[in-house]
Amino acid sequence: MTLDIGMLLGLAWKSFVIAGVTLLLLRLVRRRSAGERSMVAHAGLLALLVLPAAGLMLPQWNPLPAHWFAATAPVAAEIAPTGGSAADPAPATASVPVVVEQAGSPPIIFSAGDLAPFLYAIPLALLFGVMLLAVVRLFAMRSRAEILTHGSWLSALAEAQRRMGFKHGTALLVSEELRSPISWGVLRPTIVLSPKAVSATGEAEAIIAHELAHVARLDWAKLLGARVACAVFWFNPLVWMLARESHQLREEAADDAVLMADIDGPDYASLLVGAARHDNQGALLAAHGVAPGKSSLKRRITRVLDSGLKRGPASASWMLMSLLLLAGVTAPLAAFSATADRDAAAEKGVAQGTQAKALAESQTASAARVAAEAERDVAAAEGKALTAGQLVSMRAVGVTPEYVAEMREQGGWMDPDDIIAAKASGVDMAYVGEMRRLFPGADLGEMIGAHAVGIDPAYVREMRAYFPRVDIDELTGMRAMGVDGAYIREMRKAGVRLEDPDDAIAMRAVAAGHGPRLSVSKNSKGAKGSRSATVRMGPGPGAGVIEVQGPDGSVARVEMPEVPAPPAPPEY
Repeated sequence: MTLDIGMLLGLAWKSFVIAGVTLLLLRLVRRRSAGERSMVAHAGLLALLVLPAAGLMLPQWNPLPAHWFAATAPVAAEIAPTGGSAADPAPATASVPVVVEQAGSPPIIFSAGDLAPFLYAIPLALLFGVMLLAVVRLFAMRSRAEILTHGSWLSALAEAQRRMGFKHGTALLVSEELRSPISWGVLRPTIVLSPKAVSATGEAEAIIAHELAHVARLDWAKLLGARVACAVFWFNPLVWMLARESHQLREEAADDAVLMADIDGPDYASLLVGAARHDNQGALLAAHGVAPGKSSLKRRITRVLDSGLKRGPASASWMLMSLLLLAGVTAPLAAFSATADRDAAAEKGVAQGTQAKALAESQTASAARVAAEAERDVAAAEGKALTAGQLVSMRAVGVTPEYVAEMREQGGWMDPDDIIAAKASGVDMAYVGEMRRLFPGADLGEMIGAHAVGIDPAYVREMRAYFPRVDIDELTGMRAMGVDGAYIREMRKAGVRLEDPDDAIAMRAVAAGHGPRLSVSKNSKGAKGSRSATVRMGPGPGAGVIEVQGPDGSVARVEMPEVPAPPAPPEY
């Protein structure tokens, strides 16, 4: 996912909401201890840090009504070719506007959306660079600092560690590059004092207690997190306000730790005033603090001198509540996208438009290749080229290469005229396959005739129940004469036993009035009368002729219907 102006605007208003909610919560809990309020502030900073990643990983959702965005929802344009047809494809004209320059190179124009990522990245890189430079200076200063061996300072450090239960080793150094004490580090915490601070041995316990409180609370890691949040959301003034407030609360929480160590309040207030006069250089502020506000010192001294304020670290339940509250706000906010449904609809519309365009192009190309492919496939089956009349007939009835391939899958030799007749008669692959299983030796012409008179697999199975060896030609004759299972059962009920299909055809022909009616004796053997009929099948007009000769010499002639001719080709 690329960074664009839409993503930046989303991060902007979401960061405003999170920072605003956090500042509001700090206002509501202003009577709580500095440690508890510091936990709320840093939970808000943590929410800001995870906001970009959460927005990428969480599924997008839009709980707002769809009609709110109906006016601005993108509509997928219908894609239709602007030229050509299925019969005569012609090059389609493009609908993309083209700008032609008369002379010289075309101008390079950047939109606001193109410049937005670069304009955002410049302050981001500068702020990160300043922070990294300050961190490098801290560690360089640490390497040049000297170990402090003064007994009063070492005993003050040991006593503060014992009181706070801090069992990790802490380096105590002195450096002439500093004007006031600082502390940093997580795995290898360090406290660095200035020479002026070292000479004030009476303030050793208060200074060590304050700095060790920062170390125990991991305040340096929190400070770096606030610096990263300010760099990522440099455009949001509420984030800068939250970072400054979080730093103020870290200092107040450290002050509370000093006062809880039985340090006299007025003496400690005097120490704060003295330290404020000798602040460190601004280049180090990015790594171990922030520029103090106008009321920062006054606020700290007021709290130190107010003995009625609640002091103490945040409890585990308060920490959990703060994290859950801000997580409940951040998670849905990060997943929220006012354009989620519209983006999905737009992507779907583009995909459908692309598919429609591809389908139209495929159909146009397929229509242009129908005649050539049909000629190639059918000619391959026959072994010779097709005539112009056959090509026109194939095109007229809708023969396609796919239809030829499907018919050829059923096996057997196929004449081009048979393929044309099969398509015109509605014979498809399913019918040919079923008939091929019932009559393995039948050709396509016989199947077309059978289909023309209405023979289906059910009729074949019914007739085979009475005439197991009946072939497709005999079935065609019986079906043309109207012989079916009901007729055979009726004749058997009347005592007439039809031995083969020819008997059934002759009996049906005579009964239909094409010759004298046979006399039927109803004896127990079911034999026919003394008179008999002769049936002959042969070629003739249409699909064939059935002749039935009665015992008196009269002849009944039945012409089978002709296979329907293909429709006339369209006029161009």
